[in-house]
Amino acid sequence: MRLLSALFLIFLLSACAANKKKQQDRINAAYDARTEAQQNQPTVRPANGPATGRTNQAGDGTATTGAGSTSSDSRAATSQASAPVKVMTDGPALGTTPALPSKTSGEWMVTSIKGKFLAIDTTNVRVYMNLTAKSPTGEPIVKPADFAEHFMVAYVMYPDYNNRDRLGYGTVTINDQSIHQEGDHLTLTFDVKRPKDAASAVLLTEITETGSGTKARNDLPLRFKGAKLSDRFTLFDKNGQQPQLRNYVNAGDTVLIRDVNGASKSLFGVRYRHDFDAASSPMNTAPRPASRSLAVDSTLTITTNQPFVIPREGLYYFVEDTTAESGIGLVVTDKRFPKLTRPEKLIKPVLYMSTSSEIGELNQAQDTKKAFDKYWLGMMSGNEAVARKTIRAYFDRVEEANRLFTTYKEGWKTDKGMIYIILGAPDRVQRNREREVWVYNRRANVSEVNFTFTKKANQFVDDHYELVRYIEYQPIWYPIVESWRTGAIRE
Repeated sequence: MRLLSALFLIFLLSACAANKKKQQDRINAAYDARTEAQQNQPTVRPANGPATGRTNQAGDGTATTGAGSTSSDSRAATSQASAPVKVMTDGPALGTTPALPSKTSGEWMVTSIKGKFLAIDTTNVRVYMNLTAKSPTGEPIVKPADFAEHFMVAYVMYPDYNNRDRLGYGTVTINDQSIHQEGDHLTLTFDVKRPKDAASAVLLTEITETGSGTKARNDLPLRFKGAKLSDRFTLFDKNGQQPQLRNYVNAGDTVLIRDVNGASKSLFGVRYRHDFDAASSPMNTAPRPASRSLAVDSTLTITTNQPFVIPREGLYYFVEDTTAESGIGLVVTDKRFPKLTRPEKLIKPVLYMSTSSEIGELNQAQDTKKAFDKYWLGMMSGNEAVARKTIRAYFDRVEEANRLFTTYKEGWKTDKGMIYIILGAPDRVQRNREREVWVYNRRANVSEVNFTFTKKANQFVDDHYELVRYIEYQPIWYPIVESWRTGAIRE
């Protein structure tokens, strides 16, 4: 009898192990199939014409260009690095920032900061910061008076990230001239004077909640000499009042590119028609595929400080002249972006949680809407209520990823977008030099884990980051993906 019991126990354990292995193999196969498909895509050769952007595709469609490119490859070195689980950064980062918006409540809190500067002249720059903040009840703070009542703002400038000698400091007066509501967030504006003999500096802004002393910090590199086009001109709202701290507009929208002083300057633009690949698995440490190039589809000329309309979707790039090494990149999307609404677009982001056969069925389906519904109902065992909640939760994150992380491609396709969609907002964000670390330490059944992103130079934008990939992410990634597939994640 004991022998039979032992054999039966061994049988159960073997069955469980086999089932778990099948689940992991199934998801792993999906990533392998997608990565292979991306690597086998045909090479795109540059067309004759100016300002052709040369891209280095690495599964996630990374674009590195011209003299601004970098030869370092963060993924190639990951096999020699230690696992990213329970690894802390080397001391407090200069640019420690709050996490992205979360549901934690109980105090007045700044939950995210996004900053940009524009040169006023050779001695002054104007800083713009989009702030999202919440009250103790969790409601967003959109009234400037509420922010002024509960927060103080100060800044200090350092020569660089390694040097803590102060170049200058000051406080920001919070009033109707410096802060105002911009949709669902607040925009803070203040001027900073160039420190004596400084060609550049790192601006560390500190926002303090006056009751608890909780601080939110943001670091912003400033350039006073050798300013690039994007340091002087940027996308503004159609009234020319406030910069839009994003890299996308909708097709057919009125677009305005201007500087602080409203100068008129002719800019030469090109349009690239290219569908960049989505991010590859966090565990994909394979070498990058061979480089390929973007082809110029059409050209245009615009004048700064004068409204214009871009009717067609695509990646646009504006320069002062055709020999410039950097310019202003702008993704022109459909009218509903950052939302995805059309079935043919809705099926794309689900690849982060799909098997290879599921991806194939969705891409080859004659009726995309029917195939999309079948995909979700199949995973939820036909439970329509659970399917609806899970779909809503998943695509809410896709929309937020598009809003937060669009660079020269849609936000959901970026490495940051992929991590955000599957794991949600990080619990803490740290930046140091050209690195950004997302720390997750408040997830049930998940050990503290860091995701490190490194900034990658390119001609289009200044804020494109790539994930340092590790095979050791598997035991964390797969269970969360499986939670999506079973409808356990619904918010």
